[in-house]
Amino acid sequence: AVVSTQSTGEFGVILDELSVKRFPKKKGDVEAQKAAMQDLITGKAPGTKGTTKVSKAGATDRLTDTSKYTGSHKERFGADGKGKGLEGREDVIEDDGYVVGYTNKDTYDKDHPNE
Repeated sequence: AVVSTQSTGEFGVILDELSVKRFPKKKGDVEAQKAAMQDLITGKAPGTKGTTKVSKAGATDRLTDTSKYTGSHKERFGADGKGKGLEGREDVIEDDGYVVGYTNKDTYDKDHPNE
């Protein structure tokens, strides 16, 4: 999508050009076309006509409930249901000298306090 900005003057010129196309029955009377266009837009804000509404169906709730995810998808979310980001998508290798799956990491000092 291309986003452009116009000054108030440029916007007025655009509205003048559109008023000729929008109100062809008033052809020849440019001031009447401009007045009709002003009446059409006065007091209105930009709208979202024709956009997709937010779904409130039960399927959306089921599909976005992270507590029901299994397998590798379950690994991507923490206990609170928030995503882990890159950590949840890639295997992070800890280069700490221990083999994978070792459960007693950093317990030697606790087990041998006097040494």
